[in-house]
Amino acid sequence: MSTLIKSAIIIDPTGPHHKQQKDILITNGIIEKIATTIDKKSDYTVVNLDNLHISCGWFDTSVSFGEPGFEERETIVNGLQVAAKSGFTSVAVNANTNPIIDNKAGVEFLTNTANKQATSLYPIAALTQQSKGAEMAELFDMQQSGAIAFSDYNKPVFNDNLLKIALLYAQNFDGLILSFPKNNAIAGMGIVNEGINSTKLGLKGAPALAEELQIARDLFILEYTGGKLHIPTISTANSVKLIKEAKKKGINVTCSVAVHNLLLTDNELHNFDSNTKVNPPLRTLKDTKALQKGVKEGTIDIITSDHNPIDIEHKKVEYSQAKNGTIGLESAFGALNSVLDIETIVKCLSINPKKRFGLTSTSIKKGEKADLSLFNPKTEYTFSEQNILSTSKNSIFIGKKMEGKAYGVFNNNQLILN
Repeated sequence: MSTLIKSAIIIDPTGPHHKQQKDILITNGIIEKIATTIDKKSDYTVVNLDNLHISCGWFDTSVSFGEPGFEERETIVNGLQVAAKSGFTSVAVNANTNPIIDNKAGVEFLTNTANKQATSLYPIAALTQQSKGAEMAELFDMQQSGAIAFSDYNKPVFNDNLLKIALLYAQNFDGLILSFPKNNAIAGMGIVNEGINSTKLGLKGAPALAEELQIARDLFILEYTGGKLHIPTISTANSVKLIKEAKKKGINVTCSVAVHNLLLTDNELHNFDSNTKVNPPLRTLKDTKALQKGVKEGTIDIITSDHNPIDIEHKKVEYSQAKNGTIGLESAFGALNSVLDIETIVKCLSINPKKRFGLTSTSIKKGEKADLSLFNPKTEYTFSEQNILSTSKNSIFIGKKMEGKAYGVFNNNQLILN
């Protein structure tokens, strides 16, 4: 089977065809030829799209689908279709399920269910048994079954010694530990950022300090133990500063930021739209500016959609009772492209996450596997429910102007277009 991609502008900073407009011929999933013009043949599937750009496939490091246990939110198969049409060739799926993915059988369930899909699934298994934070799960067994990292999704590792032991133990098999940045004792019952808006609206606030204290603790422990630590979805200016200082000291830490925390502030809370209830919460303009700067200068390594579908029964309720979370795959590129340049986006969605989470990196050149994201960076539109492909509709970006849209992917010898 051959697919001919016509007149694509290649965004591949590490490859030989960066910023060049080329035709690309793919045969049996492998790039066979790249040239200025490649003649069509009758048996070719031809892709000829307006202002087509391609890059090495995007990898989202924090995605929740619900299955097993919450299939009404999103099944694995439908979620992977959403990811493909949103431009993602790979996703790391959180143990945000029922039962929690905390053993070998659970990891294998995820990988088997995702088999033969265009978008590849990589499990992030639970760090502790049932994500309760008490006893460490069987990390090595789960890695042998396909887990690429270990995290209790959106739950902090409150036991200092457990994090120390996990970081030491994981070094035996080069495992990656994730530690969610939140000190529950300081955050208390807070559901939004503590500040002017939380006071005006009468909503319980969680201070930035809750995040920053946890990061400071994690970095001290990491400096003592060694190993590999990834801090997911930071949200404050001081968090960026702490991680920047740690990297200067040579500590092996990386971090990510969610798209919505990178763009939106707690001014969004004034309509009491429960789609704006996320964890970590939306912060201030000072924070978003610091996060954007952190991405541009390389302190923040990875951008994630933090896609977390929540059914209507748990979102269309009083704000304080609503579950945290927003879907984000469909809106990720259009939102990012309004504040970042293409090369930075590709670096944070493809190059950096694959390197940190141990995925094989590819380049757009002859002989390589075709692992490609297809997109148009110039399309302007307002994101609406009609743009949502997920089963759940809890998008924080409804009504927001977008610049750029994903066309889809070519991966695992499959072409999926939106």
